[in-house]
Amino acid sequence: MGPNLIALAIPLFFLGILIELGVSKAKGRKVYRLGDAMGDMGCGIAQQLTSLFLATGAMTAAYTWLAQYKLWTIPTVWLPWVVAVLGVEFLYYWWHRLSHEVNILWAAHVVHHHSEDYNLAVALRQSVTTWATTLIFYLPLALLGVPVFHFAVVLGLSTLYQFWIHTELIPPLGWFEKIFNTPALHRVHHAINQRYLDKNHAATFSVFDRMFGTYEPETEPCVYGTTRPLNSFNPLWAQVEQYLDLIRLAGRAPTLKDKFKVFFASPAWRPEWMGPYVARDFSKKYDPPASKGTLRYALINWSLLLGGVFVFLMWGGGLSAPVKAVAVLVMVLSLLTLPALVEGKSWARALEGGRVLTVPFLAGLIIVVG
Repeated sequence: MGPNLIALAIPLFFLGILIELGVSKAKGRKVYRLGDAMGDMGCGIAQQLTSLFLATGAMTAAYTWLAQYKLWTIPTVWLPWVVAVLGVEFLYYWWHRLSHEVNILWAAHVVHHHSEDYNLAVALRQSVTTWATTLIFYLPLALLGVPVFHFAVVLGLSTLYQFWIHTELIPPLGWFEKIFNTPALHRVHHAINQRYLDKNHAATFSVFDRMFGTYEPETEPCVYGTTRPLNSFNPLWAQVEQYLDLIRLAGRAPTLKDKFKVFFASPAWRPEWMGPYVARDFSKKYDPPASKGTLRYALINWSLLLGGVFVFLMWGGGLSAPVKAVAVLVMVLSLLTLPALVEGKSWARALEGGRVLTVPFLAGLIIVVG
């Protein structure tokens, strides 16, 4: 489908995070908490692994198959790029907006909004199922004659652009925001302040928010997270929690119509049978206490995990199937145990012991089998 720009950019992502940490420390501000950041990056790892084994291939196959029925061939060398840029931006806006307005789409997208902090790590917090929801919106570009390579490159660049707008450290940028999406505009999008809900859905350009009435400037301090908090740093639980909640609600729904609406109504829809809405305490973040030793251990092992994931994404394609399977097992165990240690979960230490024992087995398997 094209180069994996996201995997190639991983070192730059972490460099940006380190710079943000340094700047925030110099300004006397705390914009990171280890558990929350691990949840963010863990979701990104899960999403990249899914892309490696499923999502990219499925998207490429679907797009390429539909492209054979394209309505026309776009002339000239430069026009396909123009159509790709405008098309990706327009379709992203509507995917993003409807992902806040339709429950089944929100179940995928909510993963990106769970964090109660706002920093560059949040940009990495992605859902493993988003590819399936975005594909439905992007497929018309294949019919319009946008080549799969052009689509992949533009989509990758659009995703990369959105990395830098996930920070509290850059103030509003004045005239620039009349054209482009910025940190201030995207802070509004992630905020759960009443006036900010479901605003600023842009990817790169702010024009469609202005055109369709969802533009909102930053005028008051933002409170981040979701109105129904996840209360977990577990990146795997974050991927499925909303889906399970929809299934639970559909099982309780008194009529077939309500069962349908559970999946396709707005997240704001709440009939009487669901019970009263429990108001969130916006003054508190989910932040279980952890000892310095635990935090240090988790940070060291998390850093090793990040290095291993990058190597695997870049050069793991040549490994045998058994080695790949064990490598993924180690990574999944790491996503489970390390955040759980920070949370103080009772089962975390036992599972961490199993993970630690699996690492030398993986190393031996690489040497023997390759």
